Amino acid sequence: MSGTPSQETPAGCGLEVLWDDRLITYDFGSGHPLNPVRVELTMALAREFGLLDRPNVRVVPFETADDKLLGLVHDEGYIAAVKRCGETGLPDPRHGIGSTDNPVFLGMHDASALVAGASVAAARAVWTGGSEHAANIAGGLHHALADAASGFCVYNDPAIAIAWLLDNGAERVAYVDVDVHHGDGVQAAFYDDPRVLTISLHESPRTLFPGTGFPGEAGGPGAEGTAVNVALPPGTGDGQWLRAFDAIVPPLLEAFRPEILVTQHGCDSHSLDPLAHLTLSVDGQRTAYARLHRLAHRLAGGRWLVTGGGGYELVQVVPRAWTHLLAEAAGGPIDPETATPDPWREFVRERTEEIAPRRMTDGTAEVPVAAWADGIDPASPLDQAVLATRRAVFPEHGLDPMTDG
Repeated sequence: MSGTPSQETPAGCGLEVLWDDRLITYDFGSGHPLNPVRVELTMALAREFGLLDRPNVRVVPFETADDKLLGLVHDEGYIAAVKRCGETGLPDPRHGIGSTDNPVFLGMHDASALVAGASVAAARAVWTGGSEHAANIAGGLHHALADAASGFCVYNDPAIAIAWLLDNGAERVAYVDVDVHHGDGVQAAFYDDPRVLTISLHESPRTLFPGTGFPGEAGGPGAEGTAVNVALPPGTGDGQWLRAFDAIVPPLLEAFRPEILVTQHGCDSHSLDPLAHLTLSVDGQRTAYARLHRLAHRLAGGRWLVTGGGGYELVQVVPRAWTHLLAEAAGGPIDPETATPDPWREFVRERTEEIAPRRMTDGTAEVPVAAWADGIDPASPLDQAVLATRRAVFPEHGLDPMTDG
């Protein structure tokens, strides 16, 4: 059921998938948008396509992150608060625990530390050469701060994985976040660290949580230009989103030359997502995954760590998007015209009482993109947003914001 990799798609890549059924215990309860069924349905779809049985793919166990690992990013008092709340069921507003976004659930620490452990194990696999690529689709909890839960995120697993990489010899780590929400927690963790380049493409903070991620947030003293924020106008669709990506991400990664690429793949940029206002399709998202895969091979020696992220259309979007992601990371993309397997559609009906999508495409398998080099439209809100980012950070990398890239 897999499409033949194109000449531009790296083939035969080794992929380690960090998975444990206990990952779905990261669960804020009935009615919360971050329903773990989205991850359960993704893994079921990947299995039905045979992705996890490919000879170059390994599904491996991992250890829960201990306090030392969590402490690479989070304060000791915060970790203690998460444990206490998860044991007593009582809120701790000082640490953001017990809000509507981040309600208390029993076992909160254990479930959150498990997610972090998966991302650290993925980082270890890629950095030590155990696998070329590694994925934790239950991860990508990018809003958690050093001393507070935020935006459905308790422990910031991408930041912890990056901190582990730095502690183990990495000197240049690039983090690209394509979630519709600003990757504020990861940015905050490394805002003053020139070893980490964080790039976030997200809906404008004027219209969406968390209200940060303006172009002027560009890095602290000594790390100027290493925080990159592309604040996209509401309504941005596939072609415009990919135009922004192409105008920002490749030239900056080329200048930074990362030793490893870490990516967060929230798929809440989709037009059906109930919490945001961009209008991407699964096809646009799939195209972005392929671009990131090629960049990992071209600029980071193939070392690619993949996480999930947001995504709140639980049946129609998340499982297809992240199954495409896993297939891309394994070097064998799924033909978007492929039908979803009958057993999976039946599982969706039994599990959610919803009707599953019938194909792996939204009907726009080929996404046309106008190249930035072909000209800038000063009246375009999208081009204005991209240009603001290029002006804020390109000079710090020796790049011309008007011409380079």
